[in-house]
Amino acid sequence: MTAIRSIASRDVPRSDAATGGLVAVAIAAAWLVIHLVGIFAFPLDRTTWPATVPLVLVQTWLSTGLFITAHDCMHGAFSPGRPGVNRAVGRATLLMYAGLDYDRLVPNHFAHHRHVGTAADPDFDAANPTRPAPWLVRFFRTYYSHWQIVRIVAVLSAYQFVFGAKLVNILVFWAAPALLALVQLFWFGTFLPHRHGHEAFPDRHNARSSAFGPVLSVVTCFNFGGYHHEHHLHPHVPWWRLPDTRRLGET
Repeated sequence: MTAIRSIASRDVPRSDAATGGLVAVAIAAAWLVIHLVGIFAFPLDRTTWPATVPLVLVQTWLSTGLFITAHDCMHGAFSPGRPGVNRAVGRATLLMYAGLDYDRLVPNHFAHHRHVGTAADPDFDAANPTRPAPWLVRFFRTYYSHWQIVRIVAVLSAYQFVFGAKLVNILVFWAAPALLALVQLFWFGTFLPHRHGHEAFPDRHNARSSAFGPVLSVVTCFNFGGYHHEHHLHPHVPWWRLPDTRRLGET
């Protein structure tokens, strides 16, 4: 726990809390609107499929945003100096996303920062450092838990048998975006930054930033692809300020 506190307690401007809070509320509110309307009020038939696919893609991106918000909470970057707020928001956003356990993910994530790119890194597949498929399977197994399934089944059952939602709507507007977001987070936020390649990593963090422009960096993984090395250098900085760390480093 000492390493966790040392990273999370670094000085971060308190003004970031207001901006980060507004951004997180916007992400969560948009996700919740699509989630509820899609599950309870969206007719899935031939006439609505042209709208369904874009909605699922947007919901996938917003689901990734929920996870990234929780990630900022892990580092104390969401609400600097307020660990209780960070825990509450982190727990809520991960539950919304896919019934994940925030308190179980925190030690794994900081083990990733301490042992990045080694066999002790829970996010890294030392046996397959260039192969995405087995690495993704290992990534999924690391964060999967039986209690996660219990929570999902409980909500799914309430949606179906108490509120009358159709199973297909739940699968399309919750399960599909959650699984697609898992792939998005893995590919852009884990595999591309930490995979072994022809070029050596720039330093001991064993991380690289992808050559994305600012817009594509947000679209792909809320700056955790385009500025992943910067995140490992400045883990206390929220996702939306990561581009600033690069500009400051260049001046």
